[in-house]
Amino acid sequence: MVKRKWVAVLVLFSFMIGAGGMYGGLLVLDGNENIAEPQRQAPEQGNENLPDELHKVQTVYEVIANQYVEKVNRTQLIEGAIDGMVSSLKDPYSVYMDAETAKQFEESLDSSFEGIGAEITVVDGKLTIVAPFKDSPAEKAGLKPKDQIVTIDGKTVSGLTIYEATKKIRGKKGSTVTIGIMRPGMTKSLNVKVKRDNIPIETVFAKVKEKQGKRIGVIEMTSFSEETAKDFKSALKKMEKKELNGLIIDVRGNPGGFLTSVEAILKELVTENKPYMQIEEKSGRKVPYFSETKKVKPYPIAVLTDEGSASASEILAGALKEAEGYPIIGETSFGKGTVQQPVPLGDGSNLKLTTHKWLTPNGNWIHNKGIQPDIEVRQPHYFYAHPLQVNKPLTREMNNDSVKSAQMMLDGLGYAPGRTDGYFSEETEKAVRALQVQEEIKVTGKIDKQTANQLEQKWMEEMKKEKNDLQLQAALSYIKSLNK
Repeated sequence: MVKRKWVAVLVLFSFMIGAGGMYGGLLVLDGNENIAEPQRQAPEQGNENLPDELHKVQTVYEVIANQYVEKVNRTQLIEGAIDGMVSSLKDPYSVYMDAETAKQFEESLDSSFEGIGAEITVVDGKLTIVAPFKDSPAEKAGLKPKDQIVTIDGKTVSGLTIYEATKKIRGKKGSTVTIGIMRPGMTKSLNVKVKRDNIPIETVFAKVKEKQGKRIGVIEMTSFSEETAKDFKSALKKMEKKELNGLIIDVRGNPGGFLTSVEAILKELVTENKPYMQIEEKSGRKVPYFSETKKVKPYPIAVLTDEGSASASEILAGALKEAEGYPIIGETSFGKGTVQQPVPLGDGSNLKLTTHKWLTPNGNWIHNKGIQPDIEVRQPHYFYAHPLQVNKPLTREMNNDSVKSAQMMLDGLGYAPGRTDGYFSEETEKAVRALQVQEEIKVTGKIDKQTANQLEQKWMEEMKKEKNDLQLQAALSYIKSLNK
């Protein structure tokens, strides 16, 4: 058996965009939280025992290495062959990491990193943001779950591997990167400039809401790090020292993390009556995983999810929903239901291969489908606006995505632009003038950079107001309804 620092990581297979690189995935564990050492055969002497199909591979390797017109790096040939085999699977979660990337992987599990604070994966062949971290530069710049990355610093990402894209996005604190994105409803790409920063991995945020004499705990988890379970238990214990009338677990925008963390949390909340998840092997055999807890919590629980809730978050949501009947409130989750296992290759490189599926307690496979909420709640429409791209002032008669977003922001702030379809009307101009008067900006009725910056700032402030978080308010109302 071999036990490594990153053995129990729950793979979304996505990347934490920072100095360290990626943030990894679900591994098949034995009872000691170790992973079985992959079986290896002794190398053959000569090639007489190679399978027939590998003779062709060796022949091509030797021909290229010895006869190609220019000097060839044999190591690069091998790396390319392995990459090709893995790529032929057309599985974004099965990947080969060379020694340098594998080292970056381990370094990315530290308590902080430098970057923009987001995770990316591959969806339908396109680089896609899973979720920005809470209060990260990516979130502040307006990047959202499911944004498709099309350019990095003005250069197309076409043909780039997820590794190459990650290396281009991450960088030193204080430097900037411009991410070109496509978003549903947009007619052309949007360039978002993000200033890199140090991203601390603080994952648990807890508070108690007093509502009509009832104490409702809210625990938000932004990812599942090594310390998340410990911090969750500590926060919950403090809440439970006084009477607690309900608990809301918020995993919106949580892209996943360590399997052991989510398991430890579920063992506090799910009883022994049903498995909290199942692992399905290639043969079809299903292995259930159980808690030893005998009693349910003496208060109601609800879970908040959105389309940025992925992987470990979905394991938690699925377990609480199907094993204990706790409702999911919000939006459908991301949909990542496969299991990866790392295979060290002896030289520091590593193959991370999809080997299993994970299933919910009832045996449902949520891959590419996500977990449906029991109570579907969308945020106010202006939450779905995108950052303004103002290369030249937005004025009357213009019709584009930036005008549409500005109208959504103005409407959300109560300035009544008259429409939110992207056409800069007379009513929209009046709304802009009202904003400029209120913010003591030169009154022109045009959205220049100064006006756009002020509008975006007010928009971000409005979205952070708890009263405007309709999903959280719905969860609070649900808990209160059970305490009458």
